[in-house]
Amino acid sequence: MIRILKAAAAVAAVAVLGGCSLLSSPDPVQLYRFGNLPSGVSERESPASTVQVAMRRPEFAQAVREDRILGVTGTEAAYIKGARWVSSADILFSDALESAFAAQATRVRLVGPRELTRAGQALDIDVRTFEARYSSPGSAPVVTIIARVRLLNAQERSVTAERVFTVEQRASENRVGSIVSAFDEATRDIHGQIVAWTDQNARAMPTTLAN
Repeated sequence: MIRILKAAAAVAAVAVLGGCSLLSSPDPVQLYRFGNLPSGVSERESPASTVQVAMRRPEFAQAVREDRILGVTGTEAAYIKGARWVSSADILFSDALESAFAAQATRVRLVGPRELTRAGQALDIDVRTFEARYSSPGSAPVVTIIARVRLLNAQERSVTAERVFTVEQRASENRVGSIVSAFDEATRDIHGQIVAWTDQNARAMPTTLAN
């Protein structure tokens, strides 16, 4: 009987140790960000002919809206292990685009989602693709961003201009740091194009609430 009890105790101890290993701390997750960072100062003076454009919060596809980084190989998709954005991707994208407008726009003053300023036009952005695409498992991926951008008449809710932007940036290697750098470069590229396009197409209109 004593031997049986000792054996049972030993089994219980192994089970407890096994439970401890199952409850061990998860692998650490490295946080990253992308895009132009807010500088805290105004990069350029607003000209007298400034056109005010209100930006709505960019809409992201459900799979990439939050803080995980999506990788796609053919028809298979998975989130990159051990890496996340420091905040949800749509917020980082929005903040970086505001900084790009502040630094690069020549005609447009962007009214951000947190402002209550009236504007005659609204910038509507639908990010349909925001992912790292692999041609084969283990290859260096191509970061791909596709966004439909529309300028809307804020009063009539009509579309005054529309364009689909596509940017591709290959990572130098299949490592998280290189992939994040490719996301950063691709985001800066598409933001610069959006700023230039908005500068060209925005028109002064009677102001009303953009939302």
